[in-house]
Amino acid sequence: MKSLNSPFEKILKKISLEIKSEDKTLNILNDNYKFNFLKKDLNKFKRYKKIVIIGMGGSILGAEAIYHLFKKKIKKKIYFLNNLDEIKINEVKSSIKINNTLFLIISKSGNTLETITNLFLLKILKKNAKNIILISEKKDNLIFSLSKRLNLFHVEHKQTIGGRYSVLTETGLLPAYLMGLNIKNIRKKIKSHLTGKNRENLKKNAIYFSKLILRKKYHNLIFLNYIPELEKFLFWCQQLIAESLGKKGKGFLPIISNVPKDHHSLLQIYLDGPKDKFFYIFSSVEKSKSKINSSIFSKKNILHNKKLSLVKNAQKKALIKSFIKNKIPFKEFKIGNLNEEKIGELFSYFILETIIIGKLMRIDPYNQPAVEQVKIYTQKFLK
Repeated sequence: MKSLNSPFEKILKKISLEIKSEDKTLNILNDNYKFNFLKKDLNKFKRYKKIVIIGMGGSILGAEAIYHLFKKKIKKKIYFLNNLDEIKINEVKSSIKINNTLFLIISKSGNTLETITNLFLLKILKKNAKNIILISEKKDNLIFSLSKRLNLFHVEHKQTIGGRYSVLTETGLLPAYLMGLNIKNIRKKIKSHLTGKNRENLKKNAIYFSKLILRKKYHNLIFLNYIPELEKFLFWCQQLIAESLGKKGKGFLPIISNVPKDHHSLLQIYLDGPKDKFFYIFSSVEKSKSKINSSIFSKKNILHNKKLSLVKNAQKKALIKSFIKNKIPFKEFKIGNLNEEKIGELFSYFILETIIIGKLMRIDPYNQPAVEQVKIYTQKFLK
């Protein structure tokens, strides 16, 4: 297969230029990125202890990932409405008092069908409401029209930034700020993958990944997740990769697999099924405090006095050894302390890797033509 080193270098040079340009998607990685909100304008909303966030896809997955990663330190209760689920809507209604709850509605287009449906079902809209924030493009759409008609707080969603790339902008970081997180730290190291060892790692992984896809042998990317709080982040990754790279008969299906649980349900097909899968392993380098005491049975039990992290690590190492034996391709991401800086790095890494792979595959990683077609059909069926 032809070397991808030269195309990679050309793509990275173009990416560096796009980061500097305010009319390009990758401006999200600019150190001087200009938010369409001021912190002082949001301070009046910080008193709310319960927040309901309504959105679909990239408009909500980033905020949801951030919340679940930092749930232990966030002092507020956050509810996410990210599907048409009547039971969930009723549960949210029964858990809140509307006047004591902040509602954050996010839709890039301002017309997302599911988001609008959930908004109307909650019956929260009223003129001059002080507990509603709307985020959408500032043009002719339902969300922006509602903000003007009812005099509601509106934040502009930049037209140049697609939902799945918006986590480091108003879409993800406005909710993060209201959660009480340091959004400056989230953005602190988002360009770290463009220099030094991190750059070489990005190059190596993107080229390796692209070669696997171009061989047309691999059709599934399995995220093996040994870090429970990372699950929602991986759902964000799933959408990013599926929508950006699944075009023109190319791409692959990203699947989240929580392990070691799935060792007992899917491991057989992973190891002995079709060789059409490659794996990303997410593991933690942190050691748990929990220790196993089996003295009630026998101190000679192999689990006795072992830390939970040691047990999980043994299972992971056993799986990797089996992958090597069976010649199954994989990459491991060892993650340290999951603080604001680290999650910002993770978001930016997968954004960059996905865009680079798309360009190496000669597809547009920014559009989603097939999704738009389904939206058009849906509108017709509702008329």
